[in-house]
Amino acid sequence: MNLIDLKPNNQKILLGYNNFFLNIINLYKSQKLPNKILFSGSKGIGKATFAYHLINYVFSNKEQFPYDLSNFKINNSNKSFNLIKNNSHPNFHLIDLLDDKKVIEIAQIRKMINYANKSAFNNKERIILIDNAENLNLNSSNALLKIIEEPNDNVFFILIFDNNKKILETVKSRCLKFNFTLSSNECIYITKQIIQRDINDIINLDLINYYNTVGDFINLINFSLSSNLEVSNLDLKFFLINIIENKHYRKDTFIKNNIYKFIEFYFLKLISLNKSQKQIPLLYENFIKKIFYLKKFNLDEEAFFIGFKTKILNG
Repeated sequence: MNLIDLKPNNQKILLGYNNFFLNIINLYKSQKLPNKILFSGSKGIGKATFAYHLINYVFSNKEQFPYDLSNFKINNSNKSFNLIKNNSHPNFHLIDLLDDKKVIEIAQIRKMINYANKSAFNNKERIILIDNAENLNLNSSNALLKIIEEPNDNVFFILIFDNNKKILETVKSRCLKFNFTLSSNECIYITKQIIQRDINDIINLDLINYYNTVGDFINLINFSLSSNLEVSNLDLKFFLINIIENKHYRKDTFIKNNIYKFIEFYFLKLISLNKSQKQIPLLYENFIKKIFYLKKFNLDEEAFFIGFKTKILNG
């Protein structure tokens, strides 16, 4: 099994939001879709993939190989697909968190404003996609406000943000918000469609129970493949022991971004299984405080993980 491509702009089939997509398309066709919309939901739930399919529908509508709305699929010969994928479509502008940055900076917003103020190519709609909008800092958020309050004709803004994080309330209030959710069973079904295998053959049920999105499942499968770690036989405890002992939190971006969530899941599991033991919630509260200070002051992670393994996992 090969690593699975998770890039939203590479996904040619839309899974899980078919009726919702049709509703959005009908709003667009009837010219009732606002020119400022906000897609909100957990990371990995499919917001960006949905946005790219919507953008492709708009741009390819009059092309030789338009978006296949009956199958929610982008045609292999679709001209706009490759242009959007390479961020070279004249009517498309992408803002996202740059690889070496922690925030979306005001320079990116200023560049977008210059683009939005230019004449449109062929007088067609222009779409500005702002992904990971929770990473807008105060200056970039305020600069964005000025353009979205009075956008030029035929300019559409799509903002995507992780609803587990915060976005400036004044930005949120200027947009029509759409919430993206999937049930656990829907996430498992969609993952199965993507990998063409039963997810239970690849991921231990104990790990499946603590995941929320398709993106989480696919990232875990990719981690398993790239690290040669067989996660089908590992419950949450032994999974944590392995990633701490082998320091995967230093080597793998997915683990680095999610290890604290794994630790929180493990405490919640202990609490649910040992409701009569009052010391576990106290330990949980103590470790949550430690995690907060680790992140805030950039403290030594390794000492924290060794302590967690010794006191909790092996204790």
